[in-house]
Amino acid sequence: MFSYRHAFHAGNHADVLKHTVLIATLQYLLQKEAALTVLDTHAGAGLYRLDGDYASKSGEAADGILRLAQESELAPVLQAYLAMVRSFNQGTQLRNYPGSPFIIQSLLRVQERDKLKVFELHPTDMRALTGNIAQLQAGRQVAVLHEDGFEGVKKFLPPPSRRALLLCDPSYELKSDYAKVLDMVADSLKRFATGTYAVWYPIIPRPEAHDLPRRLKTMATKAGKSWLNAELTVKSNKTSERGGLPASGMFLINPPYNLKEQLKPAMPQMVQLLGQDENAAFTLESGG
Repeated sequence: MFSYRHAFHAGNHADVLKHTVLIATLQYLLQKEAALTVLDTHAGAGLYRLDGDYASKSGEAADGILRLAQESELAPVLQAYLAMVRSFNQGTQLRNYPGSPFIIQSLLRVQERDKLKVFELHPTDMRALTGNIAQLQAGRQVAVLHEDGFEGVKKFLPPPSRRALLLCDPSYELKSDYAKVLDMVADSLKRFATGTYAVWYPIIPRPEAHDLPRRLKTMATKAGKSWLNAELTVKSNKTSERGGLPASGMFLINPPYNLKEQLKPAMPQMVQLLGQDENAAFTLESGG
């Protein structure tokens, strides 16, 4: 159950998509004065070394963030993402990669009393996450919870401020994760219908993976909610010599109204910069 470690994949093409969308969404939500509660269901270790044993063994960052870092002409949302990663590094070389907890916390406001709740079950990642978060000296702004994020978010919805962003990006190592995501989003919408829900998912040759965005779309439509789906494919589904994830997506319910327009110039640029074969492509669709 605990074999997955995000440290192997830090800064890969899936992180580029996920964190670009996350930053753009947060920047929009934080324009309003009212406090925002952010829930991160599968936080990982929070901060990663790109030159460490895990990341350097897989080399996935070389085909992700490190390709982006060589470009000077980037779409605004990609510029914001790259600037965020650079803010955790000194000089031009990227050695540190911030996971979603660090990205989120760096954008939250103290005076508006924004809150971040991060969940992690993996015992090793939980120890690393606790230590990394402690370095931020964020005090009560960040709560680290050693529990199942699928269940743990329930007690925080609806939040006191009636404003929330929930990020769900499990490893999907267990096939049951797909059903858990759907159950959690359905339950969350019942508890707090106006929250923004962001689900990352892998696109792999597995029926559950292909069903997930379709079922989320149906769920959002039935609930009368707007939605956005962004998918990035970097190579063929067929197993390549290097292996690795061929594609991933981000599905949002109640997304920022301007997010699709912001992603329009960024998605083809991700295909151009991160594509690994002629199958590289993107999808950007919305509804509601």
